[in-house]
Amino acid sequence: KQIIRRNKMNMDRLLASVKKHEGYRNKVYLDTLGKRTVGVGHLCVEDFWEDDKEYEEKFLMTILEHDLQTAIKSAKELIADHGCMDMDEVAEEIIIEMVFQLGKTGVSKFKNMWKALSGLEYSVAASEMLDSRWAKQTPNRAKAMSAEMAGIG
Repeated sequence: KQIIRRNKMNMDRLLASVKKHEGYRNKVYLDTLGKRTVGVGHLCVEDFWEDDKEYEEKFLMTILEHDLQTAIKSAKELIADHGCMDMDEVAEEIIIEMVFQLGKTGVSKFKNMWKALSGLEYSVAASEMLDSRWAKQTPNRAKAMSAEMAGIG
């Protein structure tokens, strides 16, 4: 029997969580690792960002939308690569947000978390999330997201 997977993710809930954890600034600022960032957690990798310039919210929200679509695509690839296709929708959103923050490569390194998720062991995955450099660098966010993961199922 083949499982047909719907797009179960709740975009409004995902967006609210990312905005809550990232915050919003219409000027370039330095994030917790000293990296130039703008809007809702957008790393200033492009050349056009100017310090002290105020950017339009509409423009920054377009950037956020693009960044989120990139994170969703990358997260879905990781989920498929690790055989986690029947993962809970909330777990999927947590993975997407982790990819948004850390990138696909960063999240791919959570080997024990992925092993737990492939067995749908959300409480184990939650504790593995905290056993990371990520949890030391952004402890409040990691604890909140880990608690959300632990609360599934």
